[in-house]
Amino acid sequence: MKRLAGAGLLLWAATWAGAAAPPPVAQRVQASGELRVCIWPDYYGVSLRNPRTGQLSGIDIDLSAAFAADLHVTPRYVDSSFTGVVDDLLQDRCDVAMFALGVTKQRERQLRFSRPYLESDIYAVTTHSSRVVQRWQDLDRPGVRVAVQAGTVMESVMAGALKQATLVVVRPPDTRERELEAGRIDAFMTDYPYSRRLLDNADWARLVAPPAPFYVTPYAYAVKAGDAAWLTSVDEFVTRIQRDGRLQAAAKRHGLSAIVRTH
Repeated sequence: MKRLAGAGLLLWAATWAGAAAPPPVAQRVQASGELRVCIWPDYYGVSLRNPRTGQLSGIDIDLSAAFAADLHVTPRYVDSSFTGVVDDLLQDRCDVAMFALGVTKQRERQLRFSRPYLESDIYAVTTHSSRVVQRWQDLDRPGVRVAVQAGTVMESVMAGALKQATLVVVRPPDTRERELEAGRIDAFMTDYPYSRRLLDNADWARLVAPPAPFYVTPYAYAVKAGDAAWLTSVDEFVTRIQRDGRLQAAAKRHGLSAIVRTH
């Protein structure tokens, strides 16, 4: 789609001003020259902001820039979260959410998802010194405190899976790592990308993997419902990067090759 300009843009703006609903997302993106991308800026390997430099890095920073380049526009990043992304999309604060968002039935009731491009099981993180959690089976025992990040797939999954342990829901500004280091929890649940953060940067952390697939979740990009053409545009981008190698290359750069979906 070519960028609207001149008289055409003025006509488009006038039409929008008198309309009851905003124009389709693709039109707005082209007219503004920017793609507004919702990210969670604390997602290691996916969309992480360096606290010292402010620079963003991760697979979805690379791929959102590629999507914007395909559209001949500039990406603009909007800080979001797992708890706020639905509202951010529905309130038009961003055009697309690109931060390895798990496809869940709850989210599908309000959002529309592209085809998946990553998938991850759930893992536990504990400390090397822990005597409480040595293996996966130790997680669901009386007196064990297991944490999850609010709004993540892990919150709903573990709420149903834990029968004897206590589920602790961690909300910002608290973090699962601080709660674990302080001894207020015995383990926390996370996915493959976030587990890499601990294993790469914290010598006290130990990963506990399930003995068999536990709850594998597909990750995709999300848009608000009601604009089929925009969803198709996002979906076609995922198809392209799966076929032309850009997805695999970005995953390799950020240590996520093990969870790539190529079809």
